[in-house]
Amino acid sequence: MNVLSEFLESVQKIFQSSGLAGNDPRNYVMIVIAGFLIYLAVKKQFEPLLLLPIAFGMLLVNLYPAIMAAPTAKANGGLFYYLYLGVKLGIYPPLIFLGIGAMTDFGPLIANPKSFLLGAAAQLGVFTTFIGATILGFTSLQAGAIAIIGGADGPTAIFVASQLAPELLGPIAVAAYSYMALVPIIQPPIMKALTTKKERRVRMEQLRPVSKLEKILFPIIVTILISLLLPDAAPLVGMLMLGNLFRESGVVNRISKTAQNELMNIITIFLGTTVGATATGSLFLTERTIGIVLLGLLAFGIGTAGGVLFGKLMCHATGYKVNPLIGSAGVSAVPMAARVAQKVGQEEDPENFLLMHAMGPNVAGVIGSAVAAGVLLSILQ
Repeated sequence: MNVLSEFLESVQKIFQSSGLAGNDPRNYVMIVIAGFLIYLAVKKQFEPLLLLPIAFGMLLVNLYPAIMAAPTAKANGGLFYYLYLGVKLGIYPPLIFLGIGAMTDFGPLIANPKSFLLGAAAQLGVFTTFIGATILGFTSLQAGAIAIIGGADGPTAIFVASQLAPELLGPIAVAAYSYMALVPIIQPPIMKALTTKKERRVRMEQLRPVSKLEKILFPIIVTILISLLLPDAAPLVGMLMLGNLFRESGVVNRISKTAQNELMNIITIFLGTTVGATATGSLFLTERTIGIVLLGLLAFGIGTAGGVLFGKLMCHATGYKVNPLIGSAGVSAVPMAARVAQKVGQEEDPENFLLMHAMGPNVAGVIGSAVAAGVLLSILQ
């Protein structure tokens, strides 16, 4: 009898320590959502490097919430609690920017400086949504953190949210990275709705060659200008340009490759899984969080529309020498947004190659989102 009672007691302890005991029903909804995101990452290949770790982190935390538990006097914290400190303290975003800079060729932007205007126009969603979030009752700090989702730049969104509204960091980070991954679904309908068939078929002239000296001077000059004008954006822009200088200098190949590969991959794993692990059912499935996600979608949609409409303006001002589709790449989702512009353009004209032209606004969008973040931080802090 004692053996049986001990056995039953052991079974009860195992059950109570499992994820089944006292699990919030909303967690199971998040498990289904995580499964859908894994499907999109694996089957549809929507930014799998981002979406897969985010979705699995979401799955894991809703099965085993203690993995994000804070330390107590009696127990250490969960694994993801410690890894998530890199997000909360704003360490991961600049390191991600270092890797992005090392992988990015700024040549298309240097060859066509007008691309800066398209990158700036795509930030329309950030400032429009800031006003909208304020009207809906969010504080100015929270509105600024939500609005930056419109830049379609996960690291920037995390960096801004950690400083302006850390209590909203989880849903903002999940929304930002989810929209980055869903660029191929969100952008094409907006692009087609705002352009005519004739505009989508516009072919652009080949870009001029860019010298090595120009490529070396560019990151140095941008760092100096941004750091002087918007010091709050210096951590992001500075690391972006440092990575690019590693790439273009040609004298630190080992460091450049490490930034592009090992460092970037490690930080992506840590950042993706821990961001996903903030999406527990009890915290994520609330009216406030759903409102943040919808505002983020609005910001991203307006940003895409702003870039396309400004591209449309440039198209007509130049006598149909600029394809307005490249304006959609003014958001910061590199290089996915540029690929989407190429794909939509080739649906109308299979021999039209817009990728390199779209990369100019795309990398301008990376700089633009960091500048927008600096503006918000300098005004609101």
